[in-house]
Amino acid sequence: MDQPQDPQAPGAPKADLNPAGRGSSPAWIGLGFAFGVCLYFLLPALPPWWAPILLLALSIAAGLCWRRARPLVAATVGVCYAHLHACALLCDPFPEQLVERTLLADGRIASLPEVTAESSRFLFRIDHLAERDGGPLPFHGLVRLSWYRDAPHLRAGQRWRLALRLRPPHGFVNPGGFDYERWLFQAGISATGHVRGDKGNLLLGSGLGRYWLTRLRQQLRERLDAALPPGVSRGLVQALVIGDRGELTPAQWDVFARTGTSHLIAISGLHVGLVAGFLFVLARWLWSRSIRLTRRLAAPRAAALAALAGALGYAALAGFAISTQRALVMLAVLLLALVAGRTLRPASGLSVALVAVLLLDPTSVLSYGFWLSFGAVAVLVYALGRRLAPPLTVLRWGRAQWAVAVGLLPMLLLLFGRASLAAPIVNLVAVPLFGILLPAVLVAALTLLLAGWQWPLSLIASLLDAAYGLLAQIAAWPGAAISLGGRPHWAWAAAFAGVLLLLAPRGLPARRLGLVLLLPLALMRQQPPAPGSARLTLLDVGQGLSAVVHTHAHTLVYDVGPRFPSGFDTGAAVLGPYLREVGVTRVDRLIASHADRDHVGGLHGLLSAVPVSSILSGEPAELGVANAAACRRGQRWRWDGVEFEMLHPEDADGSGNDASCVLRVASGGASLLLTGDIERGVEQRLVDELGQGLRADILVAAHHGSATSSSTEFLDAVSPRWVLYSAGFANRFGFPAAEVEARVRALGAISVNTAEDGALDLLLPATGPVAEPVRQRRVDASIWRHCPRSRFDWHNAEACWTTSRPEPPRGPGHSS
Repeated sequence: MDQPQDPQAPGAPKADLNPAGRGSSPAWIGLGFAFGVCLYFLLPALPPWWAPILLLALSIAAGLCWRRARPLVAATVGVCYAHLHACALLCDPFPEQLVERTLLADGRIASLPEVTAESSRFLFRIDHLAERDGGPLPFHGLVRLSWYRDAPHLRAGQRWRLALRLRPPHGFVNPGGFDYERWLFQAGISATGHVRGDKGNLLLGSGLGRYWLTRLRQQLRERLDAALPPGVSRGLVQALVIGDRGELTPAQWDVFARTGTSHLIAISGLHVGLVAGFLFVLARWLWSRSIRLTRRLAAPRAAALAALAGALGYAALAGFAISTQRALVMLAVLLLALVAGRTLRPASGLSVALVAVLLLDPTSVLSYGFWLSFGAVAVLVYALGRRLAPPLTVLRWGRAQWAVAVGLLPMLLLLFGRASLAAPIVNLVAVPLFGILLPAVLVAALTLLLAGWQWPLSLIASLLDAAYGLLAQIAAWPGAAISLGGRPHWAWAAAFAGVLLLLAPRGLPARRLGLVLLLPLALMRQQPPAPGSARLTLLDVGQGLSAVVHTHAHTLVYDVGPRFPSGFDTGAAVLGPYLREVGVTRVDRLIASHADRDHVGGLHGLLSAVPVSSILSGEPAELGVANAAACRRGQRWRWDGVEFEMLHPEDADGSGNDASCVLRVASGGASLLLTGDIERGVEQRLVDELGQGLRADILVAAHHGSATSSSTEFLDAVSPRWVLYSAGFANRFGFPAAEVEARVRALGAISVNTAEDGALDLLLPATGPVAEPVRQRRVDASIWRHCPRSRFDWHNAEACWTTSRPEPPRGPGHSS
């Protein structure tokens, strides 16, 4: 039996005689650097150039005077490093004045083209940009393009001259919605746009350049497409072999999310680790068979090098996606430590991997996968480290699954708004099977490439189809997943503390209090409007319309936004996540104003996301749903002290824009008018028939601010204090029209546009005036947030993220 070593004996590890110096250990310094990177990306706007330099100088001075301040120095280094990375993309943004112009760009296709029946979408690296019949422009970088009509067969690495329409990176900004602008920033994309149908589009060359690997991946995708029929199995094979998930539909991703198996599809740490582990075991066994080889290099070290090479090759095959890079770096830290004969403590190893990942790409902290990857490792170290392992492998595996499921539950709910309850049981079986299936998929793909054999891949595809069918059945269970809306910060903090208690060693007192700390997360609900008041949220759906009216116990949805040719559906992608964020589980009434695609394109997406009790529409027969009824003038109802009245149409004779349902909502202290796409003729009829009955404090401008609507007579009759436009940024129609904006200004009303401010939230109070609307683009202010009509920097960021602005003087026709 080993005896305890004398701490004073030669070679014994020396005792820590300076506990105060622990703060300067490599682990703490690494965590300080990571903290600085994270802190930088919490800023609401780019700081001035001198701010990071000043901060770094002050922290270095503090570190020289006080040893324990070294993590602070590391944190400021992290801030400066993140600033350099971000400034390369944001300090010289795409000029707003070029949005409406046709530009000529020379560059290369820098990604796998995503080809659909309607378009081809790809990344394009611009080397030279110029105006047509003009001089060169000082802009270059990575842009995301769509080629809608007559797109040729595009290949990665091709050099093209293209006629483009570009715009700054702009996306929808809504509560609970996907942050497209953050995704673009993380991907290093400086602008988005489309290719114009133009004779000047010219292929300049097919040389691969730096994109030879992407071309190789495209050729492999084409071989896989030819070998497998369209369907979920082909999408899964492409995702597992080359990291291309373009063929997987939103409905299929929903199945993976509800069963907690999304991590099995996106190439990440599990995949890279499985490949590396398989090669490590194989290389070690083969290497140890030769005495001559083992004398030159120990088998474990040789196996580590082989595993690292295999992991590098698989990451290259996946296109070095961000999640793959992160997994490769973490694995490289462990394997290189093994080669060097160093034993890393878990905290030190995690810290080194964290710093390495952030040095490679500081924007990794913006990826949900970053937090889930490091969170899962940290949970396993915390929950299983330095504890006696169960004697049976199955019990050890089950304990690990339990730890990950419980430890990541609050994070999943915080990041995605939902989590799978079936995940622990499903992954208990799925992950070991996946450990066999992934090598089989890769070997089958290799046999297809080298020998042309399709039957191994076809056999694997049939197994994948069967596995997906089983997951779809599990996902259909009502209790397979839970969804949570927004919660206060303290509830999330309590939940994270609760899981730490639940996963603590059994000897720790009061471990069961962790369940109590989870209760606020489960039981709290967002405060609804008080009886007699209502809340309007005008969502940012681009060139379309979708509004939600909440009363104390009811929810009304007015229009559901567009559906785009690409298949993007605002009902599922914007409205559904928003309703989940605010805790709405059922829509009491849906009003589809009329049947234009920009108003009802998201209808089926919404119906698949949340139950709807009743549907009214100006064109019910055009909606394609069985239970839609017609909206007619005179329809009234009262919810929680709030009055709803339909003002138009009178009969079923109208069609198109003039068939739009016009709804007036009145609380005790304010009123709202929703007008759809009615035009001047209907407006004049309403003025003649209702007169003062049209008055409202809030007007959602008809037809997105088109010059064919919002006539002077109608605006005078409504006399709104606030006029809201639901329009797309830099839309091709020029909405809202300049003459409409001029009429609104002459009236003395305040204009707000979703294209500039994101989703708009206003309270119709039971008493008193309507307060300033909450602008979501200001609530979610960040360094990557696009600010239309203003350069987004520290000095004038007020245009995007302050909470108020001066109000124009009230005109003589303004309502009180």
